[in-house]
Amino acid sequence: MVGGIVMRDQMSLKPQCALCSVMKKVCMAENGVGPVFCPTLNCKESIALAIKEYESSEIREFARMASVQEAECYANRHIKPYVSHPVKPRVQEIVEFARKMSYTKLGVAFCAGLQAEAQALTEILNAQGFDVVSVNCKVGGTPKEVIGIIEDEKIRIGEFESMCSPIVQANLLNRENSDFNILVGLCVGHDSLFFKYSKAFTTVLISKDRVLAHNPAGALYTTGNYYARLLKPGIDPPAEIL
Repeated sequence: MVGGIVMRDQMSLKPQCALCSVMKKVCMAENGVGPVFCPTLNCKESIALAIKEYESSEIREFARMASVQEAECYANRHIKPYVSHPVKPRVQEIVEFARKMSYTKLGVAFCAGLQAEAQALTEILNAQGFDVVSVNCKVGGTPKEVIGIIEDEKIRIGEFESMCSPIVQANLLNRENSDFNILVGLCVGHDSLFFKYSKAFTTVLISKDRVLAHNPAGALYTTGNYYARLLKPGIDPPAEIL
């Protein structure tokens, strides 16, 4: 950085936005600045190429409505100086966004362990006038052996276990021509497969965390104490409780 201005010849530096400590960020403020690894300053060509995707009317409208929805989740925006005042839970956001996009059929792909949550969501969506189709992760009852799982890799060793089938979930919702899909607690990796195979845009209502009551951010907030071990090289699995 020279005189408060970041040199822009750092094309080889990878983006590290999570490590940025700049107060007046160039990505968020006029006349802002950035660190040497700032992609806003270093990756102008790639950014311009990506922005061209918004020239598609479908993508542009989807992005526009997402931005409108974002703003509407805060109250008293007309008061200056503005103090952040969020007012809507995520499930309400999903309902409102689906209406903005004129969606009528919503797909729910959920973990079998979150049946109660999926049912509550379905009841809300039905009450709001949507046609809802839902598929749980164990659909098909396909044994885990199909993907090469051996007994020691099962949760219940020595017993039948059906595999999670996010590709099947996506295909069934594709067959139903869902306008918009909602994920409820799919496992890490299984959610990735669903995103890859779903034809419709997908959002997440619940991100699974078996230990923290589906609040994965809890571990991030407590790395100074309870989850300090996560900051040590390597993450050893806890000893089995006998």
